[in-house]
Amino acid sequence: MAVRLDKWLWAARLYKTRSLASEEVSLGRVQVNAQDVKPAREVRVGDRLQLRQGRVQRDLIVKGLSHQRGPAPVAQQLYEETPESIQTRTELAERMRLAPEPAAAMEHGRPTKRERRDLQKGWDKRWSASVDD
Repeated sequence: MAVRLDKWLWAARLYKTRSLASEEVSLGRVQVNAQDVKPAREVRVGDRLQLRQGRVQRDLIVKGLSHQRGPAPVAQQLYEETPESIQTRTELAERMRLAPEPAAAMEHGRPTKRERRDLQKGWDKRWSASVDD
């Protein structure tokens, strides 16, 4: 028995929708046995998947097949993550915790009209370094 790769990724709850799984495979972010594949590629038990989700690189071994999406505990039995992958993922999480991306600390971009007015309230009077009273 074999299942399409995009359908298996969706059933294993690695991606929220099947179309998202298909898109990620098409973009080359998912490999089967170290080869770039298409979404229709059939996955078999024992295949090794490498997938990238954001900054996280995961290596999985297919343990079971399913055509339908089930509860999370059942979905987690469909694959096993390699110990090296788990270690790499925890190290990345620790690095991100200790040295976060500076841009991630920004709450928002441009100030709103109200925020600009609040910022300009203190600048109504002339401000300069000269002393002319």
